[in-house]
Amino acid sequence: QVQLTESGGGSVQAGESLKLSCSPSEITSSSSYCMAWFRQAPGREREGVAQREAIAVIERDATTIYDDSVKGRFFISRDEDMVILKMNSLKPEDTAMYYCAADRRGIPTGRGPPFPAHWGQGTQVNVSV
Repeated sequence: QVQLTESGGGSVQAGESLKLSCSPSEITSSSSYCMAWFRQAPGREREGVAQREAIAVIERDATTIYDDSVKGRFFISRDEDMVILKMNSLKPEDTAMYYCAADRRGIPTGRGPPFPAHWGQGTQVNVSV
């Protein structure tokens, strides 16, 4: 069973940066999976994966895709088997629980199916004005 562990969340002020890391286990190489970062707005945790939004995707061939809401500010990359999300120029509306996800198929940006097969537990990011 693939396990994903996120780290790096925290509280920052608007305009600052954070780096999130996702460490996969029980897989031979994260490059054999499409990896993505999702986020879920505050108060919507009970709505489950349907309300999670894919904001950054790195495909198996290293192609990166971003949701318009983070394009030019967030950057997804691989560091050996880890998947990194560098978040710059953070805004209060970026406040959310951030989840790492993996699937052997592609992962589309935005909300809705298909949903990835594997998820981490999430890491909270709070951005204050």
